Amino acid sequence: MTSRRNFFKAGGAAAALAGLGHGSARADVPIHLWSGYDFGPRPAAADRLNQGPFGIEQDEGWRNLDSTSPSQEPVKNFGLGLVGYTWEEGGPSLAARRGEQTLEDHVEKLAGLPFMDVLYIRCDWRDVQKQPGRLDLHPIWKLTFDAARTYGLRVGFRVQLSSPNIQPKLLSMPDFLRDKVPVVNIGRSGNRRGDFDFYEPSYDHPEFIKAFRELNELLAAELDSDPLVEFMDLMMYGFWGEGHTGDLPNPFPDYLTAEKTMVDMARFQFETWKKVPLAVNTQPDISRTGNREVLDQAVRAGCWLRSDSIVFIEESIQVERLANRPPWLAVVCEQGGFRSYDVEEIPLDEGGVNLKEKSMLHVLDLGANYWSLWTEGGNLASYNERYPEGFAALQRRMGYRVRPSWIWQRKRYGTSEVIVAFANDGVAGVPGILRVYLESPEGSVRVGGSLDAGHPYGGRIRQASFILPKGMEGRELRLRAQLETKGVRRPVRWACAQPLNPDGSYSIRLKTFEERGWRKGI
Repeated sequence: MTSRRNFFKAGGAAAALAGLGHGSARADVPIHLWSGYDFGPRPAAADRLNQGPFGIEQDEGWRNLDSTSPSQEPVKNFGLGLVGYTWEEGGPSLAARRGEQTLEDHVEKLAGLPFMDVLYIRCDWRDVQKQPGRLDLHPIWKLTFDAARTYGLRVGFRVQLSSPNIQPKLLSMPDFLRDKVPVVNIGRSGNRRGDFDFYEPSYDHPEFIKAFRELNELLAAELDSDPLVEFMDLMMYGFWGEGHTGDLPNPFPDYLTAEKTMVDMARFQFETWKKVPLAVNTQPDISRTGNREVLDQAVRAGCWLRSDSIVFIEESIQVERLANRPPWLAVVCEQGGFRSYDVEEIPLDEGGVNLKEKSMLHVLDLGANYWSLWTEGGNLASYNERYPEGFAALQRRMGYRVRPSWIWQRKRYGTSEVIVAFANDGVAGVPGILRVYLESPEGSVRVGGSLDAGHPYGGRIRQASFILPKGMEGRELRLRAQLETKGVRRPVRWACAQPLNPDGSYSIRLKTFEERGWRKGI
């Protein structure tokens, strides 16, 4: 293994920076409050609908047409849910790691849980590529995607560029890079077991950058257009790809080199992944590698946010960031304590609440969209049987839960105008742009467009107007929704207690002008 000092004496640093091909680093972003901070404009809403205000003096007669009430049932929509890990940094379930359970059985038990929404893979680079120019995906990938198709789930993933879990025997980067990319001894950790030194790759070395770019291009060619993929975690610096190396130093010669390298790697991912949402970790910059600059650039690029091991472990600055993020960005939350969900080992607090539930309910305080469930399918089933309220509370409130709360019809421009007040009973804004349509069952009439990004916000209402063609009075129409992220549109089921059509739309019937009950605005 090559020492950092010898590598830089050889002039490798200059070559590494030149290979990234971007402008100069910004030399850090100052700490700031996220509430009210200018992260740039919200995503543009194509064919934006008129969202009011709608003065009563504008109409020629109006009436309350319909209304809905909140559903108490889970809603299986893109952009929210409970996340089960088919593979995490230590591998699959404990039983599978011990050889007491097959991978197939592990994935099946996890995917078959009734409260599961997303299956997640967190693996090392060496688990997806063994030679240049092609992917060599570990069998867990096929098992996970097959299970997602069978059970109607979605898939998220992270590819770790570094992990302490497999050291000292292995590094996360594949073996074909060991003779090309210098590695740096960053010392022994006082926070991790093991009497050995930890090593990090030289992220700024030209061969590492070249291979990193190829990795992203290969993965994007395979997965960026796959409708099952929910999100990908941004590949970041350090242990588990979280942006840090714990209590150990980073392998860079100085801060500017670190910041430039990691910012440019992030930008390349923004550019390469054109459809799949990327989630950036909000880990504070304890390792001095430019996390604040990466995070700032990521938010401006529309990346979602992620926090690992939050609530009991991490700093309050993450809470401030997540809770005050731009409302059109989703948040993925994970808490590393009691990850096995072993009901025999989870203590209760003074109020009689088990500490796992106490942890997960903080997701609602943050207005988050996802909660991570880890790998143990059997334990999760037992936990849910003994403590059912925790998962149920998240399913009732986590993320966005949108419905047409009030629906009005009024006479205007010699035809009918329908105004809908869309309510969000969840704790998060819509993670993208909500597109809404009024259309006839046979599809001959379709009127609609977009709400502003993020609307309706969590616990709030957003109104929109639909001007209909003449002669629609008395006919049935269906109110349908889609969520748009990065130009991709996915269907949304309304989260209302009233019956829906099989496609998740809601039916209304317009009144004729001759029917009684019309009211004049003035």
